[in-house]
Amino acid sequence: MSNFNQLQAKRRSIYALGKELPVSNDALVEIVEKAMKEAPSAFNSQSSRAVILFGKDSEDFWNEIAYSELEKVTPAEAFEGTKGRLAGFAAGAGTILFFEDQEVVEGLQANFPLYADNFPIWSEQAHGINLYAVWLALAEQNIGMNVQHYNPLVDEKVAAKYNIPSTWKLRAQAPFGSVVAPAGDKEYMADQDRVKSFGK
Repeated sequence: MSNFNQLQAKRRSIYALGKELPVSNDALVEIVEKAMKEAPSAFNSQSSRAVILFGKDSEDFWNEIAYSELEKVTPAEAFEGTKGRLAGFAAGAGTILFFEDQEVVEGLQANFPLYADNFPIWSEQAHGINLYAVWLALAEQNIGMNVQHYNPLVDEKVAAKYNIPSTWKLRAQAPFGSVVAPAGDKEYMADQDRVKSFGK
């Protein structure tokens, strides 16, 4: 197995997160910046954005914003489990909010009308690539992470609290921190059901 494949296998959804990081906050920001800088995007659009919340800002996102919005839509009998999940996310060292800048997408649609319908799709692909690049980069540093999708429920409050540009569309929220407990076993489908090849 190559070093890259080993890193891929190391990257897992870590839900038991702690606040102790093996790197400084400044170093973590640099890791995220470098991972996103080298991530490819259609037409080199570079439409992906990130906001990194540390400490109390991250806790406030989960304990106030996500909590209040989910309480409105979650049946009372199910909210106890939701509270537990949110507390687990808040227990981490921070949270990365991933966005796609719609101004970039709309600009490309205007400049290249032949491909207009594809640019929102390509933006979502860029988002996935950027998120995965960051996830691998953090896993390499033994930093745990998982990915959540509470958008659009939290979008309005996130934009107001963190002064997010109106053109940035929230796509995912990723709590991160020290690995308190490893991920469980993972099942894989058969390779031949996933990949087909011809002309060998």
